[in-house]
Amino acid sequence: MVAFSVLMSLYEKENPTNLDECLKSLFDQTCPANEIIVVLDGPITEQLDAILIKWIELLPLDIVPLPGNVGLGNALNIGIESCNFNLIARMDTDDICVPNRFELQLAKFKECPDMCILGGAISEFESDTINTTGIRKVPVLHNDIIQYAILKNPFNHMTVMFKKDEILQAGGYMHHHFMEDYNLWLRVLSAGKVVGNLPDILVYARTGDSMLSRRHGFKYISSEFTLAKLKYKLGFQNIFSTSGVFLMRSIPRVLPIYVLRKIYSLLRTR
Repeated sequence: MVAFSVLMSLYEKENPTNLDECLKSLFDQTCPANEIIVVLDGPITEQLDAILIKWIELLPLDIVPLPGNVGLGNALNIGIESCNFNLIARMDTDDICVPNRFELQLAKFKECPDMCILGGAISEFESDTINTTGIRKVPVLHNDIIQYAILKNPFNHMTVMFKKDEILQAGGYMHHHFMEDYNLWLRVLSAGKVVGNLPDILVYARTGDSMLSRRHGFKYISSEFTLAKLKYKLGFQNIFSTSGVFLMRSIPRVLPIYVLRKIYSLLRTR
């Protein structure tokens, strides 16, 4: 199998139990990673540090400490530069990989060597993976992904595996409040790179009201406006469709959280 890295960014507010479950899921992989880059986005708690110490003897962890919080996009860029292998799998520190996630993705990259980004579906949960709340599926085929990207994020960020050199050619991650990944995908698609998604569930993703609150409010609407301008600049939409999609995506951001929760539930499959 091709050697690959796993890339994660760890922040001080992460729950230690969630981090422990995340790292265990990497330990349980049928195709384990050759290295796991953990960027510490500023100082972390003693409890989080204890979890890292617990797993450092069992996993090929490479800790990259940063003196202060630089934000997700900047932290991931530093992490990408620290990766020793061209194939990089993203992972969030509070999510859980299915045991054969990397096996499935590596097989697809072997089948399609021109692939730049490969993601998959997620199963969302709040407290445990037995009681899931919904599944977020994304388009599988390249052309369908391009069309989907006009309206919604075409990849589940915590599932993607991508090629370091091609991501850097596209400019890497840029600061874009809670949309660093969507911003990057649009630039990669605009550059004509080959992308895809697996229909399989690759990750159990942790959700809840805290996730919804991050996607709520006028700061998020400002991010939506920046996203709309990028889509227009890259030629994904004309001015009229850009305005329409911006309004469609922005209105839910000012609705009460319980309404936003209902909207997200309706958009998920069971």
